[in-house]
Amino acid sequence: MEIVLLIIRLILFGVFAVAGISKLLDPKGSAKAMREFGTPEEFSKFFAYALPFAEIVFAICLLFTSMSWLGAVGALILLLSFIGGMIWQIAQGRAPDCHCFGQIHSEPVGKKSLIRNIVFALLALVLIGFGRSNQGLDLSNTSSEMLEILLILFLVVLGIVLLGYLIKLTDQQNEIVRRLGLLEFATGDVDPVTRNEAGDPSDGLPIGAPLPDFAIPDLGGKIVHFDHLLAGKKPFLFLFVGPQCAPCEELLPEMREWEGRLSDKLKFVFISHGEINPNKVKFGDAARTVLVEPKRDFAESVNAKWTPTALFVDADGNIASHIAAGDIAIRRLVEQIRTRDLNEDFIYFLGLNGHRRPNIGQAVAEFEVEDIEGRKITEKDLAGRTTLVAFSSPTCGHCAKLMGQIRAWESSQTPQDPRLIIFTDGKADEERKLGLRSPIIVDAGYKTAAKFGMRGVASAVLVNEKGIIVTEAAIGPDNIWALIGGR
Repeated sequence: MEIVLLIIRLILFGVFAVAGISKLLDPKGSAKAMREFGTPEEFSKFFAYALPFAEIVFAICLLFTSMSWLGAVGALILLLSFIGGMIWQIAQGRAPDCHCFGQIHSEPVGKKSLIRNIVFALLALVLIGFGRSNQGLDLSNTSSEMLEILLILFLVVLGIVLLGYLIKLTDQQNEIVRRLGLLEFATGDVDPVTRNEAGDPSDGLPIGAPLPDFAIPDLGGKIVHFDHLLAGKKPFLFLFVGPQCAPCEELLPEMREWEGRLSDKLKFVFISHGEINPNKVKFGDAARTVLVEPKRDFAESVNAKWTPTALFVDADGNIASHIAAGDIAIRRLVEQIRTRDLNEDFIYFLGLNGHRRPNIGQAVAEFEVEDIEGRKITEKDLAGRTTLVAFSSPTCGHCAKLMGQIRAWESSQTPQDPRLIIFTDGKADEERKLGLRSPIIVDAGYKTAAKFGMRGVASAVLVNEKGIIVTEAAIGPDNIWALIGGR
């Protein structure tokens, strides 16, 4: 039995050593995984280092019989916390990236990762059950032949870590090259888009903004408006493709499979461009709804400049995901959609670009402030009407542009339009010179603004009539106006 216990210790040593080292090699990915599992933003970086450090310490403990029992207890505590977190995420219909083995292997949380952790927990439980004094063969009293074998095993583990890291780097380089190539496929025979104009593939309209309306012909030439599609009362997955897009063609069999498997949960809408006949040949049997733009006006309006690109829109017609550009991001988005209840309130999906989790679905925290005219404003004043909450600064060039746009918007503002509240770090006298009717609140250090999920200045969020934040922070004037469907 002693050799069996030694083998269990070595297995757990390998698992925790690989997991810890690989996470340390990817602290940003580890912090992102922490946030996706619900760790507060301010603690995610700390735990991104603390967790792999603990894993490595417990791994080392498992090598020595004098410390193995404590290492097994620590390993079991970590595994039980992983299992609990996974069960909670699955119960909520979510599938965040587990980042279990950092750079080497990562996958959405699911049955496979849950079962794997349960098996490891059972192995740790075996070691604990045998007590402190019976932890198997002691490596210090082991023959030289056995030590040579263990050294080889250690080198194998180290080699796996290094190989996995190199493979990850190679994959990332290949992905960059592939994404640059997508630009040529995306533009096809329409007006070219230069790489400088294309921006980041994950950039798009903010989550929570209404999808811009469109009038695009289908393969039969019939003009389809977004309002027509909304009548189906289902969420949407928009897939932006092109008749000359080679990556789209490679992904097409999976797209057909997704629509067949998920058509009861959401509606698939293909948006292509160019002439109808080439698109009919390529996509005619791929989906029930294929719309063909003469150019790419609608695609450009949501920043889908790359193909293939996917965008999830909820049943109310609001954007509910970041742009997913390329096959990897699209597959990830589809997997998230597959595992979620799409009828839940405030459903949305974050992209792969390290986006901070927004405050969507949260009630505005209590606050009490005075605007520059001495009027008291609290969170209760936001009830009863949609409110656009903007964040500005007198030193921000984009903010100056935004203030001018607000002044023009106020001149034609109706009771049906959202109310507007502005938080700034400027001085009251200077803010009065702007000549705005909307309340302006001088908020030193943006302490109150932070409660809304502020992300820098020249940004804004939308709060509904119930005092619930319903969008992520929109950055820049264009995205701010997109929150309310334009000026």
